Amino acid sequence: MEEDIKHLNLSDEFYTQEGCYITELSNTPDDPGLSIARARVEPGKKTRWHRLRGTAERYYIIQGRGIVEVGELPPREVTAGDVVLIPPLYRQRITNTGLSDLIFLAICTPRFCNDAYEDIGDPATAKYAGV
Repeated sequence: MEEDIKHLNLSDEFYTQEGCYITELSNTPDDPGLSIARARVEPGKKTRWHRLRGTAERYYIIQGRGIVEVGELPPREVTAGDVVLIPPLYRQRITNTGLSDLIFLAICTPRFCNDAYEDIGDPATAKYAGV
């Protein structure tokens, strides 16, 4: 990695199969240890049940409110300032329960790669670590 300053460019935002909008802030092969993305979930929407193979994820909630579901934890409300810790292979999804966009940083270690993403559909039939 080389020194750099990256600026948020919302025109780079794209919609994912997971059901949210992503803007990559830092995710390059020359910095493989970590990636940072800005995620946005619209009011009343939820992401699909999914998990990441070989990648731990943290959500840092910037704005809005929602309900997050991770592994076997009961659904929990999250708001600005909260951090959600998601070990590799743990099922996860987040629902926007507010009236405005739910915005959070998704911080992955090692960096997020598409081949780590796994849509798990119905979590009752999916096997994952920690159960």
